[in-house]
Order: sequence, then structure tokens, then C-alpha cells
Amino acid sequence: MLLPDSKTELVRRGNKVVYDLGDKIVKVFNETKPVSDVFNEALNLARINECGIRSPKALEVSQLENANGWALVTEKVPGTTLAEKMTAEPQRFGEYLEIFVDLQIEIHGYTSPLLNRQRDKFARMIDSLDQLNATTRYNLQERLDGMTKEFKVCHGDFNPSNVIVGDDGQLYVCDWAHATQGSPAADVATTYLLFALNSKDQAEAYLELYCDRADMPMQVVRQWTSIVAASELARKRNVNDEFLKNWIDVVDYQ
Repeated sequence: MLLPDSKTELVRRGNKVVYDLGDKIVKVFNETKPVSDVFNEALNLARINECGIRSPKALEVSQLENANGWALVTEKVPGTTLAEKMTAEPQRFGEYLEIFVDLQIEIHGYTSPLLNRQRDKFARMIDSLDQLNATTRYNLQERLDGMTKEFKVCHGDFNPSNVIVGDDGQLYVCDWAHATQGSPAADVATTYLLFALNSKDQAEAYLELYCDRADMPMQVVRQWTSIVAASELARKRNVNDEFLKNWIDVVDYQ
């Protein structure tokens, strides 16, 4: 596959650039992205497509001909992201948040038995953390072992920029690179931290609304927060590391 023209570039982040090719979206990864991760994202998306969640279809994984790296091609869903709508109409944030939460609850109702297991992924990531001492890593693993085992579809990076309000009126969810089967509460803890990076008030509003509508104890989500923060830190993106370290507290929430 040839590298797309820069005029079609949508976003550039970390080790990837996303291009709009009209009826397709292409994620181009540089040579630092393991090939296995690219294929795993395509596989995740295919499994999400198959279980019935509204999401762009995986079309192709290709090696670039004119640059080092690989590309993932998916169909394009015409529409606007929920993040763009929240920014354009801040007075409707509460309304859009309700849509967002209801969609996440819907996703957590699905199962996909062939997805990677969430707790296995968290365990690997915690073990890889050289920023934390052995005692803290042990305590985090102990907390992870004590959490209830669940096997629901979890997005792993669910935020308004990954929700597309389609021109057909339907909601679609993209970017399934971190999808697993596991605990919805852990997925909620991830989304809570993503909101909290920008606004503590929005994060608290999200958490309260989700827990109310899903009938989920807020304490369970908070018990997952340190585990999720540690896994995010393990990605070594060197962004907001101090923020994440502040959440790695293994003292039980009451």
C-alpha cells in the first residue's frame, strides 16, 4: 500500500497518522508500532463487527510500500464525533453525556469470547512497570486478583472522540485497539480517568450518571481506578504520567 497524500490527513498522534480517503479511513503506523499490534487491532474490530456492535468494518492490513510501517484500513462512517458535538454545543453537554453513557451500557451488554482477557492484559502491563517499585506492583496485582471476574465486551478507550453520530442517525464506535472481555467497571474507570484529564467536574458527572443508570456501585469503579491508571502508565506515552501516578493508590476505597 502507498502512503496516502498528506492533504487527506485527519490527525497525527504518537506513532500513527490517520487519513480520510473518502469512503475509507486509513491508520498508518510508523516502524515503532509492533506488527502484531496492528493485526490485533484489526482482529479486535472484526470480532466487534461480528458480535453486532455498530462499528466501522475492518477492510485491510497492509505493509507500506513507500515508508516503514503498516496500515489498517477500515470503512468510513459519515458523521460527526460526539466530542465535536460536545465542543460545539457545550450547553447540551448533559444531553450528549446521557447518549454516551447509554451507548457504553449497551456495549457492556455484549460478549465476545475470543477477545483478549482484560485481567491478563492488566497483569502484563503492571508487571512491565519499571516506574513503580516491586511492593506497589505486588499490591496492584493483589487488588487485581481480588476483583470479580467478568467477561463483557470492554472498549478500553471509550471517550466521546471514539463515538460517531452517523449521518443515518445511528451511533457507531471506532478505535477498538484496546478492546478486551472483562469487567464493565474497569472500562468505566478508564473512561472516568480520560474525562478527568480535562475536567474533574465532567468526570464526576459521567461516573454518577453511569453508576445510576447501570445500577453499579461507585465504590467498585473506584477500586479499579488504581489498576487502570497503572495500565495506562505502562503504555509509556510519557503524557500525564504524574496524573496517573497520583491515582495509583492501593489503599481500599471505603
